[in-house]
Amino acid sequence: MDSSNSSFKLADLDAQKAYEDLWSRTLSRIPGDLNRLIYVASTRDYNSGRYHHAGLETHFGFDAVRQALEIAHRELFWKLSRSCLKDLVSELELYMHSSGESPDELLRAWRTLQPYRVAIPLDVDPLAAHLLLSNLKLGLEVLQKRRARLPGCP
Repeated sequence: MDSSNSSFKLADLDAQKAYEDLWSRTLSRIPGDLNRLIYVASTRDYNSGRYHHAGLETHFGFDAVRQALEIAHRELFWKLSRSCLKDLVSELELYMHSSGESPDELLRAWRTLQPYRVAIPLDVDPLAAHLLLSNLKLGLEVLQKRRARLPGCP
């Protein structure tokens, strides 16, 4: 998914330019949609729900950047929420390997703390959010079982 493939167009020209810049300079360089979702979610303030990106705001302004980040967040969420379990497990594997954390530690933390919950956009369909969260939990269990079968893994 990149901005050139997106049929979504923002009404605000600055927001559209910020969205295209976000994809061309940042999101296109991040491997995998789950990694991108986590990145975009990290730009959202957990207290207010507002998105911030200092670099983009310098060029496009706060409101345009907020719109661009919110739309990218929703698009990535919807794409992942429609993914089959096999593809979601692949996304989790890619995230796990690109995180720099020990796979076992990441699996333990994600299965226990469920930090991926904060990656859900505000005001999305609760059923779609529940589906993605359930599928992520299932995907984590698949990865845990795979790791348990590997020699040398606890």
